[in-house]
Amino acid sequence: MAFTLANGQKAPDFKLPATDGKTYSLNDFSEAPWLVVFFTCNHCPYVIGSDEVTRTTAEKFRDKGVQFVGINANSKNTHEDDSFPNMVKRMEEQRFPWVYLHDETQEVALAYGALRTPHFYVFDKDRKLVYTGRGVDSPRDTSKMTENTLDLVLDALTKGQASPFAATNPIGCNVKWDGQDRHWMPADACDLV
Repeated sequence: MAFTLANGQKAPDFKLPATDGKTYSLNDFSEAPWLVVFFTCNHCPYVIGSDEVTRTTAEKFRDKGVQFVGINANSKNTHEDDSFPNMVKRMEEQRFPWVYLHDETQEVALAYGALRTPHFYVFDKDRKLVYTGRGVDSPRDTSKMTENTLDLVLDALTKGQASPFAATNPIGCNVKWDGQDRHWMPADACDLV
C-alpha cells in the first residue's frame, strides 16, 4: 500500500481533541456531504501564507455542504510553536472557520499518509477519497498563485461533476515527525503524481 491514501479509499477514523475543548471523531461530521480534512500547523510559512485563501474557500463552500477539519500532527518537540496551547491561541486570534484538531501521537497523520503542511484530502458522502494534494499552487506567497486547485475541485463536486483532479503533490513543509530531524520523511513517502 502507498504511504498516502489513494482515491476511493475510506477516510480513517480518528478521535482527537480540538481547540474548542471538545473531542471529535469522523462520525461527528457525518451530516456534511463533502468533508475536507487537511493537515496543517501553526508555524509553517506555506500554511501561514495560504490560510486566508483556505478561509475564503471554506466560507465559499460552507453553504454547499462542505465541512473543513484541520489537523495539526507536528511534534512540539521539533517546533514548540505547534504545541496544543499555541493551537488554542492561534484559533482565538484567527477564528478560522474549521475545527482544529491535535494529533499528538501522529497516528492519524500516518493513517492518512500526510506528507506536508498543508496537505488536503476531500471525501464524498461515503467518506471515500476523491482528491488529495495541494490547496493552491503557490501557498507560501498567494500573490503569485495561478490556480486554487481546492476551489476548482470543490466547485466541480458541489455542482455534481467529477473532480478535475484526482491528486496533486502537496506544497509545503514536511510533517514534523517526533524524534526525527525536522526534514525527515518516512521512507515510503513519495510524490503523488
